[in-house]
Amino acid sequence: MNKGLSKAEIEALIGDRDYKLFLNTKNELYRERGMKQNPPSRAEAIDLMAAHPNLIRRPLFVKGKKVLFGFNADEVKTIL
Repeated sequence: MNKGLSKAEIEALIGDRDYKLFLNTKNELYRERGMKQNPPSRAEAIDLMAAHPNLIRRPLFVKGKKVLFGFNADEVKTIL
């Protein structure tokens, strides 16, 4: 069972990046809450991503401090 990431893990992953980049715009909760027009605060977004792991944009590739979202074969090759 995938329990997702803790708030601390999400916070560390986001670091100083724009937290909105981590939100899955295709997620039902994202659409229901109208997050595009009215984005949650950083703290609220982290709480929501911890409670609803599918709200985190995927696939998510992490290598050191480099983080890539979505699947772009050329970008993925740069971190593998």
